[in-house]
Amino acid sequence: MTYKNPRPTTGEKITDAHGVMNVPNHPIIPFIEGDGTGPDIWRASVRVFDAAVKKAYKGDRKIVWMEVLAGEKAFNQIGDWLPQDTVDAFAEYLVGIKGPLTTPIGGGIRSLNVALRQMLDLYVCLRPVRYFTGVPSPVKRPDDVDMVIFRENTEDIYTGIEYAGGSEQAKKLLDFIEQTFPDDFKKIRFGTVQKSVEWNAKLEEFGMPKRDITKWSCGGLNVGIGIKPISYLGTERLVHSAISYAIQQKRKSVTIVHKGNIMKFTEGSFREWGYAVATKFFRDQIVTERESWILGNKDQNPNISVEDNARAIDPGYDLMTPKQKEGKRKEVEDVLNAIYATHGNGAWKSKLLIKDTIADITLQQTLTRAKEFDVVATLNLNGDYLSDALAAQVGGIGIAPGGNINYVTGHAIFEATHGTAPKYANLDKVNPGSVILSGEMMLRHLGWNEAAALIIKAMDKTFEQKTVTYDFHRLMEGAKLLKCSEYADAMIANM
Repeated sequence: MTYKNPRPTTGEKITDAHGVMNVPNHPIIPFIEGDGTGPDIWRASVRVFDAAVKKAYKGDRKIVWMEVLAGEKAFNQIGDWLPQDTVDAFAEYLVGIKGPLTTPIGGGIRSLNVALRQMLDLYVCLRPVRYFTGVPSPVKRPDDVDMVIFRENTEDIYTGIEYAGGSEQAKKLLDFIEQTFPDDFKKIRFGTVQKSVEWNAKLEEFGMPKRDITKWSCGGLNVGIGIKPISYLGTERLVHSAISYAIQQKRKSVTIVHKGNIMKFTEGSFREWGYAVATKFFRDQIVTERESWILGNKDQNPNISVEDNARAIDPGYDLMTPKQKEGKRKEVEDVLNAIYATHGNGAWKSKLLIKDTIADITLQQTLTRAKEFDVVATLNLNGDYLSDALAAQVGGIGIAPGGNINYVTGHAIFEATHGTAPKYANLDKVNPGSVILSGEMMLRHLGWNEAAALIIKAMDKTFEQKTVTYDFHRLMEGAKLLKCSEYADAMIANM
């Protein structure tokens, strides 16, 4: 069915010229209220946004809201989970906001959220994580958490290039690998029917039921297979955005999080390319962690030899091969020759620090030494794990905001980071904090910092008063239970 959402008769479009956003006083902003608890949350959140804008600018500014359809509401009304007109509206008006959406069951769209990000090339998933005093937390020092996650949004396994075990597509890909890269094919444990038959026979020796796996699809070959694309350009724009943000916001460091010790040419390349972006585009403003060690050693002892400096930054130096030692000495010489004049004598201490860490260790260290992390740049899957784990440390995903941004075109969609929770739909019960804080991010993106600050202050005060929705009420002694709509009332009163 053809669907064309009526455009507002008032308000103006936000425009972007070469990365400079022009925001009128009455911008038109598309919104999707969301599925399940989405309508409850949206009704509460939009009142908070409007109140903050009205109070901050004394009525001179006002958002003109334009509803567009997606998810169950769209499917029920027009038979389409994600109408093209909705995508066109977000493209036309640049900035929008949405509640949680149901992912359709079955074939077709894998995720409405992922589809929107890919259609509009929203390559940064921005997830700030901070603690509000008084919010219940499972950790001892949640106030140590103050991080901003830049999660790459368009590559990695989220591209959806994978084929089901037993499908013709998977078999064709396995055949191609076997013929073209036979040594790599040997690493696929059950890449042939024969290997599966042999393993099945072993299982039968231990009393497992006998199975005729040759009758499985594709002649007994059941191996699911996927592709993980990571590109230099995808890395460049993500890391460039993270470093630009860190410099503008006067943050202390950017940590590149990866699993490059195992996936050397995807996540390992992300790490290498990330450092290359830092030194190519921001040389005067940044220092890498290893550079800081070399410069610090030279500052502390101006007469230190190149070899002793290399030995200091790599304690295993004396056990290395001659060629490895030569490489470490060259690294020291190159750093001193290139940047000691500009970064030495303590100047490096005022630069933005660029460092990296392995993804699994990061999940541990954000618990044990959260203060060491500031801005994080990472890939799609790592960012998914990390942002949700950090949200748990500061009170849960119910108050975790998110934004999906293309810093080149200016397109951005801010969103709830939690699910639809359909069993609570229309009960006026759930916490609207995720959408409210996502709207706060949106206001800052527009440059309406005064309205955004009002929202943060109001939320701080609301938590301080222990007036909360059910999710926090059950965890806070002496708290007052509020409905979703009443929480919005409390926030507006606290402005």
